[in-house]
Amino acid sequence: MKQSPTVLIVDDVPENLRVLQDVIAALDCKIAVANSGERALELLERTQPCLILLDVMMGGIDGFETCRRIRSHPRYKDVPVIFVTALADDISRGFEVGGNDYISKPIRIEEVRSRVQHQLEKFQLVHELRALTVSLEEKVRERTSDLNLVNRNLRKEVSERRYMQDRLKYLAQHDFVTQLYNRDALDEHISHIISDVQSEASKHTPFFILIDVNEFRLINDSCGCIAGDELLHQLASLISEFIDPQRDFCARLSGDKFAIVVSKGGDESVESLFRLLQKGIKNFSFVWDERQFRMSVTQVAIPITLDMVSFEQVVMLADEVCYASKKSGIHSRIIKNAKDLSYDEHRGNLNWGLRIIDGLEKDLFEVHFQQVCSLNSDEPRKKIEILVRLKDEESGGLIYPNDFIRAAERFGIISKIDRWVINHTMKQLAEREGLWEQVDQVALNVSALSVRQSGFAEFIIERLAYYQLDGRKFCFEITETEALNNFSDTRKFMAMLHGSGCSIALDDFGTGFSSFAYLTDLPFDLIKIDGMFIKDMHVNDIHYGMVDSIVKLAKMLDKPVVAEFVENQTIVNKLKLLGVEWGQGYHFHKPEKL
Repeated sequence: MKQSPTVLIVDDVPENLRVLQDVIAALDCKIAVANSGERALELLERTQPCLILLDVMMGGIDGFETCRRIRSHPRYKDVPVIFVTALADDISRGFEVGGNDYISKPIRIEEVRSRVQHQLEKFQLVHELRALTVSLEEKVRERTSDLNLVNRNLRKEVSERRYMQDRLKYLAQHDFVTQLYNRDALDEHISHIISDVQSEASKHTPFFILIDVNEFRLINDSCGCIAGDELLHQLASLISEFIDPQRDFCARLSGDKFAIVVSKGGDESVESLFRLLQKGIKNFSFVWDERQFRMSVTQVAIPITLDMVSFEQVVMLADEVCYASKKSGIHSRIIKNAKDLSYDEHRGNLNWGLRIIDGLEKDLFEVHFQQVCSLNSDEPRKKIEILVRLKDEESGGLIYPNDFIRAAERFGIISKIDRWVINHTMKQLAEREGLWEQVDQVALNVSALSVRQSGFAEFIIERLAYYQLDGRKFCFEITETEALNNFSDTRKFMAMLHGSGCSIALDDFGTGFSSFAYLTDLPFDLIKIDGMFIKDMHVNDIHYGMVDSIVKLAKMLDKPVVAEFVENQTIVNKLKLLGVEWGQGYHFHKPEKL
């Protein structure tokens, strides 16, 4: 009787374990769970898993290190590992440490089941192939006495083996939803293209085309992931009709993005292909539950030039061009050569993204702090705000957030910085008991993207527990930004942190039109007035009036106020007259390393 395969689920959040167990329970397999990377390594021998679902962010060793250690065991080096992550940037790193696939958070039931079945089928085929190879060798030794019968059986078994090898190769290189080539196959193809360009072996300038489906999220969220998969399948079939298999390489890049590599014909071939795609998309409509959807795409093309040295660089640059095109309302764009005016700007943004990733991997970020001082002489409490700096690897100088935060938000890695700062701040405070006893409140900035990220509040609470720190000493500052518009997510985030004793401040208050709505709809504990109003309020009557109005509103709501960018005693005196309780700026303290 065929034994059911075992799936090991690894996550340090019990709710995530329960959800994944419920999803996998519908499949014909056994389930084992581990709440940490260390526990997962202990269970390998006992459970003998055929597949591992591995969360990236965990206490102790994270998912990447757990995967590395699993791969170091010869017995488990071929067991498929599917990473579970909420960050697109974790995907490429997961493949680098030996991951086979990934599942994006929040999880979609059909996607999880499809990917699990896909990897289990591959794993089963590999084992059957190995068993068949052993069987073939044994039969050759045992049946030499009857060569005719042996040859007949061998021919049959060799055919089966070739079929399995072809099937494995297909599964390894193709996306199971669209049947197009997958990201791994695209990576390999572009790496060969880059090699040819670098060696000047290519007579033509190859182009990389990125196609982004504009309505995919609407359909996927409103009609369900099954409808989303069917839309991708139909679009893949449509795109395949217009490409030349002898010249073009078509793949599903990720999510709702497709990629085409045009190796010959230059920009003229790209222009011709764009015209065909535009016509095809215009005549295409997606029908689901008797509802008809008209589709549109954003398509951009960039040349693969000598400046490009990796697959990730090509993809990130194309994505930056696509993002800029969408913002400007352009849905079809071809950059014909590297000298185009906007190329340097995109490359600059790209370099910042790569620089931030290097900073995280090489631990080049630093935690600094600035004191927040009481404007009332009888206030004994001591407050500090944590600030992040990036060390320049070449000069050793410090790079300030204004230079890299925008790029971090653009490439979706701002949450990684937030997590790094929170973890390193708590670690230092836990190790330095004297400092921890002196400070009454520690303020930490978190981006709106982090607030909306699944599992971020749980990460903060887990770090508090891990370092055994009192949450009542922490205040998390949420910057007023357009990204902070999902009240349900924000309320949940604030409620979870309030449950651990933490307080929440609304930072940079007064810069947006929706500030007053935030105050009435969300339970902030503290208001920080944006420094643009503070630094010249002693000479600017309009800014003085703005500060006066904000302070009066805060008094009505019984919220304490912090003024940023306090640079001289004259400003201090005016703030005291208005009743501002706290001040922060170079007049009191210049930031220094924690």
